[in-house]
Amino acid sequence: MEIAVKCVIGLIAIIHVYIMWFEMFAWESRGPKVFRSISKDVFPKTKSMAANQGLYNGFLAAGLIWSFFIQNVTWSNNVALFFLICVAIAGIYGAMTVDKKIIFVQTVPAMLGIILLLL
Repeated sequence: MEIAVKCVIGLIAIIHVYIMWFEMFAWESRGPKVFRSISKDVFPKTKSMAANQGLYNGFLAAGLIWSFFIQNVTWSNNVALFFLICVAIAGIYGAMTVDKKIIFVQTVPAMLGIILLLL
């Protein structure tokens, strides 16, 4: 079970490193392809906002990765649980305000990680 939890947490961390890269460095080039419902002229205007969001996604990834290096199992699980809950809440909010698909990219994997961690 521990290997499954670590794999899910690692996958979520990788997803958030990708989101960080996307929002901070590829917003204007990849953004219009990912968010087709948003007008292309919006992306240059929102570049700094997206970069700020990307930074927060980087912090989520860093917290999940940090949990791998904590020797105390209880403390490691608590840190991982905190960051998984943050990811799940961010995914729910993103699905409500930006795109419904975010629930599947962020919330569902985070919820799977939470469930595996609590089992």
